[in-house]
Amino acid sequence: MRTMRIAVAGATGNIGARTVAALEQAGHEVVRISRSLGVDLTTGDGLEAALTGVEAVVDVTSYEAADRDDAVAYFSTTTRNLLVAEERAGVRHHVLLSIAGVDRIEGNAHYAGKREQERLVTEGPVPWTIVPATQFYDFAAKVTSWTEQGGVAAIAPLLVQPIAPTDVADILTEIATGAPQGRYRDVAGPEPQDLVDMARRTNDARGHAVKLVPTWSSLLGPEMAGDVLLPGEDARIAPTTFDEWLAKQQ
Repeated sequence: MRTMRIAVAGATGNIGARTVAALEQAGHEVVRISRSLGVDLTTGDGLEAALTGVEAVVDVTSYEAADRDDAVAYFSTTTRNLLVAEERAGVRHHVLLSIAGVDRIEGNAHYAGKREQERLVTEGPVPWTIVPATQFYDFAAKVTSWTEQGGVAAIAPLLVQPIAPTDVADILTEIATGAPQGRYRDVAGPEPQDLVDMARRTNDARGHAVKLVPTWSSLLGPEMAGDVLLPGEDARIAPTTFDEWLAKQQ
């Protein structure tokens, strides 16, 4: 495989840092795009210089917002700026990490923002691949951190089929170094999980004592109940199990 110059937007985040590591391990030259590194996607500052000579861009940026308009505005602005700069730089492949089942859930701000992001990519000037992934293994503990007060945390009783962040990074690396594929099939972990049980086991493994209260909230409502968050039948199943990931949290 020939060496490529590949940019990762959101390079310092959970998936971004792992994608950078996977790409570099495969021998590629990686350009890290992050506000903390001097490239601001919301304004476009530093973006043109960063994309010089770049063949592919992997967008794994994330944004946590409770307000729908705020989330849509953020993803719209950053995606437009990125695509415009990519076209000018002659980038040949835009890879977007998205969410499995993103079209099945209304009323969630983050999902609304990701749908707008997908729309802009599919209608944009740069050949693309969209990779819809299920929730990550660390998602359950993150949810409890959002709601925890006085050692008690509310968490929605969701059914999920989560995936290891390192597996996501490996799949993105594989796709970024190939030809654009349009909408890729869902990627997921090997087993369905109960989010409450995942949160309990993750917090226990990390030595964090918290009482969990299963309940529906404004962030994760009953529209996510049942099999809504599960991957499609033709999903690509990643190898790492939750137990294997959990063993590394201790």
